[in-house]
Amino acid sequence: MAELFHPDRLQKLEDLKASGVNPYPAQAAFPPSANQAEAPARSLAADLLADAENRFGEVVTIYGRVLGRRGYGKLAFLDVHDQSGKIQACLQKDLLTAEDFALLKQLNLGDFVAVCGTLKPTKVGEPTVFGSRFRLLTKALENPPEKFHGLADTELRARMRYVDLFANQEVREVFLRRAAVLQALRGVFLQHHYAEVDTPVLHPIYGGANAKPFVTHHNVLDMDLFLRIAPELYLKRLVVGGMERVFEVARVFRNEGLSMRHNPEFTMIEFYQAYSDVYGMMDLTEKLVVAAAEAAGCKQEDGSLSATFRQETFSLNPPFARIRYADAFAEHVGCDPSNRQAVAAKLAENKIEVAKENSDYAWWKAVNTLFEEFVEPQLRGPVFVYDYPAAICPLAKPLAADPVWAERFEFFLGGMELANAFSELNDPQMQLQKFEEQVADKDPESVNQVDLDYVRALAYGLPPTGGCGIGLDRLLMVLLGQDSIRDVLLFPQLRPESKLQA
Repeated sequence: MAELFHPDRLQKLEDLKASGVNPYPAQAAFPPSANQAEAPARSLAADLLADAENRFGEVVTIYGRVLGRRGYGKLAFLDVHDQSGKIQACLQKDLLTAEDFALLKQLNLGDFVAVCGTLKPTKVGEPTVFGSRFRLLTKALENPPEKFHGLADTELRARMRYVDLFANQEVREVFLRRAAVLQALRGVFLQHHYAEVDTPVLHPIYGGANAKPFVTHHNVLDMDLFLRIAPELYLKRLVVGGMERVFEVARVFRNEGLSMRHNPEFTMIEFYQAYSDVYGMMDLTEKLVVAAAEAAGCKQEDGSLSATFRQETFSLNPPFARIRYADAFAEHVGCDPSNRQAVAAKLAENKIEVAKENSDYAWWKAVNTLFEEFVEPQLRGPVFVYDYPAAICPLAKPLAADPVWAERFEFFLGGMELANAFSELNDPQMQLQKFEEQVADKDPESVNQVDLDYVRALAYGLPPTGGCGIGLDRLLMVLLGQDSIRDVLLFPQLRPESKLQA
């Protein structure tokens, strides 16, 4: 591992140890001193700068990483960065003990320090902590990126997120806003009397979505298990059990490719409400998107909500548009999806095959491929598309007036599907039949085994229920104006470094 460490820094590390200084102390606070007053509690840089004029003359303590240094000899100015921002510290030889000032010789950019001193303006008015006590908290053994060039390579930034975060303040702000959005969403659920729950990540039967799972094996039970592709079936079991409003912030896993909008591990927010339906889910989804937009900083000076994503600005002021699947299909594909002859011509024209001619599921899956290719990119949104083909919605309740269609919506923004919702199918006999049809079709993206326990749960009674899943990462892409899903994931999946170098 020695090649990972900068030789000059290794020498300074040894010099610190030889002088009796611990380069990695366990405690950040200044130790008690007989001849100096106890240091006050830590202040954040942003708090000091926001109220600097009222706090000038106050003794304060700051902690952070040194990412800038000017001056040597008897005077040094340091840029000390913490999570909230940066503040300048001034270290003068005549204000520090000889031992503290000697530490400056061993200081490198990237090191963590503590400075205690008086907050005062410099001659040019910059709020600065004039240190009377100075302490090294962590010795960094690698150089930070250059100040002006930073960490620019997008692949390297995602791979070394730990550097990207401190080198690029705007990146850190993205993830702090992500946290704020998640907190705001939880607040909406709590206002609507939802309970947050945790359901299993390892499933004996994968279901709740169409996707290829990751497979693992439990040695003691000697059985294969699947990382969940959706938490849906377990959450609906809870509604059967009398938990009438539940939500989960769920990590889900789908063994599929990498792209600007796909990562094999991502976050879904799924929620289910007894005595509701797909239209109740539309109303609540709209409230959640608005709350997320506000938390993400999308509110404009005039009070309106808008987000700019890929150089296109979207109004997020409710109510959002709503359009039937068949109408959107007719508008952008050019024929009614119920007109088999016209649709067959479109499929042939676009070289889309129907996997099994005698399968209703295979036919409507091909129809939906046309929808995905020609309609979805045009759905700039925000818009709810509702009444999907029932054959491709095995967990949704068919429309009573026309069972060809199901009570399902998908929510689109920026040409991407961000949410999917149903009036949940609660007829156990129909659900069993649909599961059996899926297994018989042998679609590699569909379930390969009937979940009899879920059918048994339905047999005990699932009340009329609405359910929805929101792809948090895609929603954040739009709200935070990030082109790729990996720009809103702290640690996205990447190719191994060994393959990059090959």
